[in-house]
Amino acid sequence: MVMIKATWVSIFALGAMLLVILVPAAEAVTCSPMQLSPCASAITSSSQPSALCCAKLKEQKPCLCGYMRNPSLRRFVSSPNARKVSNRCKLPIPRC
Repeated sequence: MVMIKATWVSIFALGAMLLVILVPAAEAVTCSPMQLSPCASAITSSSQPSALCCAKLKEQKPCLCGYMRNPSLRRFVSSPNARKVSNRCKLPIPRC
């Protein structure tokens, strides 16, 4: 009986260790509207968004609803050009 318990404890410990090693830690996103500065020209004009703009936009996706709720930022992130940039970057506009 003691041997069976020790075996299960060993299997459980091995499984937990594998999870820690194999599952990458989720990177936290720092919500900073300044991270979207590569998108400024595309949002304020009709120019195409750069690859860097699209990468930053995708990186900041968890923050977009917060930006939309901020009265100072809403006019930029909810503008028709911002929607065009989002579409060109193939990033769906979040429903907040």
